[in-house]
Amino acid sequence: MRVIIATIFLFGGLFFFMVGTIGILRFKDVFTRAHSAAKCDTLGAMLSLTSLIIYNGINWVSLKIILIIIFIWITNPTATHIITKGAYGKGKVIREKEVKDNANI
Repeated sequence: MRVIIATIFLFGGLFFFMVGTIGILRFKDVFTRAHSAAKCDTLGAMLSLTSLIIYNGINWVSLKIILIIIFIWITNPTATHIITKGAYGKGKVIREKEVKDNANI
């Protein structure tokens, strides 16, 4: 049963990594790419590492993995904020909307 739950968490993490990668490739500007990378990579890493904890059981290695999860939870959004703040400071702008307003037709 423990292996099945760990596998579910692992595939959940892989799913979020895949969605984040697709978001990085598909989005047009720095800000939306950073948003995709930050959200999906943080959640994907947390789910993948949680699957390792479930698979191994509670021991000293699991405690170290929990510390890694906390470190990722703190540093990944902070790094994304700093990257986007730097891009904004360099003059990168959010791309214009490509959706046409049908009310004025």
